[in-house]
Amino acid sequence: MLFVILGLFSMAHYIIITGGVVSGLGKGITTASIGKLLQMHGYNVTAMKIDPYINCDAGTLRPTEHGEVWVTEDGGEIDQDLGHYERFLDINIPKYHNITTGQVYGTVIEKERKGEYLGKTVQPIPHVTNEIKERIKKPSKEKSYDFILVEIGGTVGDYENILFLEAVRQMKLEGEDVIFIHVTYVPILDALGEAKTKPTQHSVKLLREIGIQPDFIVARSEKPLDDVRKEKIALFCNVHEEEVISNPNIDNVYAVPLILEEQQLCQKILHKLNLKKDTRNLKPWRDFIENIRNLDKTVTIGIVGKYFDIGTFKLSDSYISVIEAVKHAAWNNNYKPEIQWIDSKLFEKHPEKLETLDGIDGVIVPGGFGLSGIEGKIETIRYVREHNIPYLGLCLGMQLAVVEYARNVCNLKNAQSTEIDAETPYPVIDVIPSQVKILQESRYGGTMRLGAYPAVLKRGTLVHQLYGKDKIYERHRHRYEVNPGYIEILEKNGLIFSGRSPDGILMEFLEIPGHPFFVATQAHPEFKSRPMKPAPLFNGLIKAAVKKQETLISN
Repeated sequence: MLFVILGLFSMAHYIIITGGVVSGLGKGITTASIGKLLQMHGYNVTAMKIDPYINCDAGTLRPTEHGEVWVTEDGGEIDQDLGHYERFLDINIPKYHNITTGQVYGTVIEKERKGEYLGKTVQPIPHVTNEIKERIKKPSKEKSYDFILVEIGGTVGDYENILFLEAVRQMKLEGEDVIFIHVTYVPILDALGEAKTKPTQHSVKLLREIGIQPDFIVARSEKPLDDVRKEKIALFCNVHEEEVISNPNIDNVYAVPLILEEQQLCQKILHKLNLKKDTRNLKPWRDFIENIRNLDKTVTIGIVGKYFDIGTFKLSDSYISVIEAVKHAAWNNNYKPEIQWIDSKLFEKHPEKLETLDGIDGVIVPGGFGLSGIEGKIETIRYVREHNIPYLGLCLGMQLAVVEYARNVCNLKNAQSTEIDAETPYPVIDVIPSQVKILQESRYGGTMRLGAYPAVLKRGTLVHQLYGKDKIYERHRHRYEVNPGYIEILEKNGLIFSGRSPDGILMEFLEIPGHPFFVATQAHPEFKSRPMKPAPLFNGLIKAAVKKQETLISN
């Protein structure tokens, strides 16, 4: 009897989200929104992302090609969709909630080498699909969830994701409570002025050929789907008309749960699974969206980066968590954010254009790797420091703030990070051998600091005031640190390191007293920002930016 009770206790309902027609439809936002609705209906929800690429994780992927690398609390380098899940659901999601082809095949091959398959011929079916199913079910074995949402990356018809689709098909056949939701695209052709459902029909046809019949079709489109299109999709895709859900482009992605709620998607999911409709608590979320839509004042934040260009297009996804953190903080202060993209390479070619920063209320230099655009970022930091423009440096943005201060205040000419110049006479940013040894021995991130690390904040500093705590945890993704040999001269010349690792060796935060707002951190606080709980440093930047704006107006 106890076994039966425990088995029922661990039973989770799975919602599998697939995509069709094109990638980049917004499956991640749709998944996060469905999860948020279920959460607001009183259910315990988590989410997983399947990435069909052969990489073991997203750590080596180029931001301009694949978007931002999301870092989890436990040091996972993950697809940015996990960021959507965490922001919407306000939960921390562990790294094993991301599954890649590389991980799956790596484990299968390792098991084969160890003889765990007992001499059997190892094949995609059942051995690879069994490994996929084990990974999908793992969260329910470690914690009691009502719902596990599983987003399968790519589009139906790709070679890459066929085994993942086969695995979830098997799960349903084997008796798991599974709901399939297919996100597809309904284009409106300019030449016709009419929404066309044929791409959706073909996409669902491919899905059904695999053996999966979607329970719901979420149609992404520029405008709300009309009844004529819904009826046609229902007829040709073997679903009821009420199971075709319209998900049009809207002004704010955080309003997507409300769009889905208007069409009673959550109630329909619960009905299919014979679950009760719990008490809804959507009012705080509705009020949040309504407040945003009524804002009439704007604050301008410049993001000075380099991961923008991909061909003739610009990819804002490279910094999506920074963008969202700016939004959260601006909304919290009753302002609409206006983001200005600034390519740091521009200032290297045209130094005179630095004066354009005067028209911006606040500046962020985010993280990054590599050599290009570095001097442009350093000159940006010098300009905002000297002209009292609110500044927030993130990871590389902190390291370059130290470089700039060393060069122009401490008179350490040609100071640099050894990541950029291994022969610099003043390596103010460097790899600390003792830290590398610690990381390698712990096997936690290899030679990189990955995941959440503690910092002890110095009382009486602005950073301590912003966090309101003596000790905090923020997520990291880097291997270079402030060189301990230069801390004395930097502090002697006025720089304050307002947060350090508990052992005092690693510099985690810095600030400049007397400046309206000059704060930088070795961490990535954007990863812990939430729509209704903005990250403290971003909140501080917005407050300072608003104050700068108000001062200019009054003068």
